[in-house]
Amino acid sequence: MNLPPLQDGPVWAVGFMTGTSVDAVDGAIILTDGEGVAEVGPAVEVPYTEDDRRTIVDAVEAARAWNWKGPKPEQAFKRAEAVAVDRHGEALDRLLDNWSGSAPVVAGIHGQTVLHRRPARGQPGATLQIIDSAALQRRLNLPIAYDFRSADVNAGGEGAPLAPIYHQALLQKSGLENTAVVNLGGVANITFVTPSGDLLAFDAGPANGPIDEWVAGHGRGSHDPNGAIAAAGSVHWGLIDQILDHPYFDDAPPKSLDRFDFDANLARGLSLEDGAATLTALCAAGLDRGLQHFDGKVDQLVICGGGRRNPTLLSMLEQRLGPRVVTAEQVGWRGDSMEAEAFAYLAVRRLRDLPISFPKTTGVPHPMTGGRLLSGNDAR
Repeated sequence: MNLPPLQDGPVWAVGFMTGTSVDAVDGAIILTDGEGVAEVGPAVEVPYTEDDRRTIVDAVEAARAWNWKGPKPEQAFKRAEAVAVDRHGEALDRLLDNWSGSAPVVAGIHGQTVLHRRPARGQPGATLQIIDSAALQRRLNLPIAYDFRSADVNAGGEGAPLAPIYHQALLQKSGLENTAVVNLGGVANITFVTPSGDLLAFDAGPANGPIDEWVAGHGRGSHDPNGAIAAAGSVHWGLIDQILDHPYFDDAPPKSLDRFDFDANLARGLSLEDGAATLTALCAAGLDRGLQHFDGKVDQLVICGGGRRNPTLLSMLEQRLGPRVVTAEQVGWRGDSMEAEAFAYLAVRRLRDLPISFPKTTGVPHPMTGGRLLSGNDAR
């Protein structure tokens, strides 16, 4: 199967995202020319089973122990990749059930991040998203675009975040000005388009990752449902002040984080409730510091990702931050599928050789495209 000629105008594309929370494969179909967003199609979430999640967490733990030194943990990666192929295939099947639109021309695949290291102190950056691209392409029976981050890192960039160009397209479509987009996944990242049109973005600090780890470590499940555990605790502000002394918060963007650069050990010694409250407040405090890097006026924050379902976190954001806080749904976006939509969008940009990363989003020296294409018979 060779890549078909790409028609002029918008095309349907499918995107998939598997985040560091290791809870599900998200899939979404959108109609785009790689610049605007003409229409959104169906979206789906395929949860990982407990066995799936354990397999992927094992791969993440093996990757952290390896840390690019010595033999790569191939077997742990292969087991996780097999799980991911199955769940991506299930997600596409569900997306296409009762879908009457044109068939997607390409699938954008993020893969599972198991390691990420930003460039610092003369050490080059590195990033690794695992996926069995050949097996996945066969399962989806579509051309795929994948490995979106490596070219950016190899050019000296941070490799993250990559969704900001899609955030810009959504802001333009919605006519929103002086608005920043905040994604609360394992890490909090923020996108802002200045009045002059500059696209700025970076990872602001930890978000759900340490909270989820803290709750799981106490045997209370995989996350803090509705922020109820945090709501029952007290915030240790002195500890937060100590954490904010970390040089990362003062570093000028662009900058990026690995999910485990800030972890649940930050709350060691606190009770379950106080630790959850403190780690939740840390997310708000990190975003507060992040907003200080913007010269332009930010009147509103649109909150996306799993963190927007945590009313305790949203309340802390409203209390700590100056801009108005709204969720993705309040501005007509789909908060659960935005990252999957973003990788569908990036896949079309890759097909058209449009840039996906920029000097003020990842720190690359010039706007550049990224991602590899696989069509069944060849890869490029």
